[in-house]
Amino acid sequence: MESLPEAVLIRILASIPAADLVLVCRLVCCQWKNLVDGAALWILKCQQEGLTGEESQENAENWQNFYFLSKRKRNLIKNPCGEEDLQYWGEVENGGDGWKIEELPGDFGKEFPSEDVHKYFVTSYEWCRKSQVIDLRAEGYWEELMDTTQPKVVVKDWYAGRSDAGCLYELCVKLLSENEDVLAEYKSETIAIPQDNDADWTEFQGQL
Repeated sequence: MESLPEAVLIRILASIPAADLVLVCRLVCCQWKNLVDGAALWILKCQQEGLTGEESQENAENWQNFYFLSKRKRNLIKNPCGEEDLQYWGEVENGGDGWKIEELPGDFGKEFPSEDVHKYFVTSYEWCRKSQVIDLRAEGYWEELMDTTQPKVVVKDWYAGRSDAGCLYELCVKLLSENEDVLAEYKSETIAIPQDNDADWTEFQGQL
């Protein structure tokens, strides 16, 4: 293996699972450690798995981190559409008649833009709140990555009002430390949907 050109060795290493590269291969010798810690190997793995694009140019400073973050880019919210009733949601506040889960389009509503969504959470005539705690470490984001790279936390949600009733919508997201200290917080404005609205679904997006 020592006689192989570096470009050939990089191609061989690129066929190995990423976790094995970091946990095993980089411990073999100094040459392998330098290759695993370098950019060329991870650029190739990103290209092989279709992870390169416009966004990758902003994260090119550390291609290894970019690779792992791209592989973990997914919705971390459990039960986001009420398919499992209120499971995984805590601190539930039931104002009025409380939370309900209905089949789309529901009463005086419209179908959701995605055909994969069949249910949705319904609030009542007084404030209804719910929250969910996500353990980033349990989801595969190791401490060094969170402390040094500090990946972006993108928050998305969809909301809509009944066509025959007005309503208010708010969203608050907090990034907590291991001791539950607030490290960052994003809070939307209170969005007012008037009565006799068109009941269209609107996507909301924020970032920590």
